[in-house]
Amino acid sequence: MRNINEDTITQAVLAAMDQCRDARLRTVMTSLVQHLHSFAREVKLTEAEWFQAIQFLTAVGHITDDVRQEFILLSDVLGLSTLVTAQNNVKPTGCTEATVFGPFFVENAPDYPLGADISNGARGEPCFVSGRVTGIDGQPLAGVLMDVWQSDEDGFYDVQKPPTTDQPHTHRARGRIRTDAQGGYHFRSILAQPYPIPHDGPVGKMLDALGRHPWRPAHLHFMLSAPGHERLITHVFRDQDRYLDSDAVFGVRSTLISDWVRHEAGTAPDGTALDRPYYTLNYDFVLNPAKREA
Repeated sequence: MRNINEDTITQAVLAAMDQCRDARLRTVMTSLVQHLHSFAREVKLTEAEWFQAIQFLTAVGHITDDVRQEFILLSDVLGLSTLVTAQNNVKPTGCTEATVFGPFFVENAPDYPLGADISNGARGEPCFVSGRVTGIDGQPLAGVLMDVWQSDEDGFYDVQKPPTTDQPHTHRARGRIRTDAQGGYHFRSILAQPYPIPHDGPVGKMLDALGRHPWRPAHLHFMLSAPGHERLITHVFRDQDRYLDSDAVFGVRSTLISDWVRHEAGTAPDGTALDRPYYTLNYDFVLNPAKREA
């Protein structure tokens, strides 16, 4: 491995991996090295540019913590998250499409009974969400665990805002429910609003340098888990949103766009009397059967 130059370095790196016992790891790393080296040659990468890239990635790592996942944001805005999601979630026609996970999911969110208000004090106009979950054969799926999470009307998720006297709860506009015997679900939350992804860090600076905006169209996040079926991670987007065709993370699918219906003040779907307008959303999910082991 002496006297390596720009023409021989790629093969030298690949040869250094000859003893790798993990076939998949070797396949992935071989392709990664080849593409990285080809990229550097194609753009004639300078030392100053490469050092700037290292500084950028270092900054992404420094700002990442238990609340903020800047690497997921970076993957999202480069379209890599959507690409990986799309190629790993090919489903039969009729199944609900998957889309990006996003950086604000929280494990072990509070469990709520059907019909509960999962907003838990989050700011926003009242919204009542309902629908059914079925298999691709149309049969209702009972007991499906549904994780739901969303931002408040200010564009922030609960994990982005510390508890306050007015909003002491850690979990807001987030929760888990289960479908009933007929596959039905319903809960109360708040109206989804468009919001910018966190753009005060290195990813935001990159977007600004590229002339891109950080906005996402209004949406609700869902993760559905049911025995015998593939887990579904998806959003439901609010129709007529101005950012549907320019989502900063490329997550929109036409089949995931639905109408939030506005209602004047009156009796809400859960029987409560509301003195202000409210919204309803009805959306049905269709899950794909899990692949059987060979």
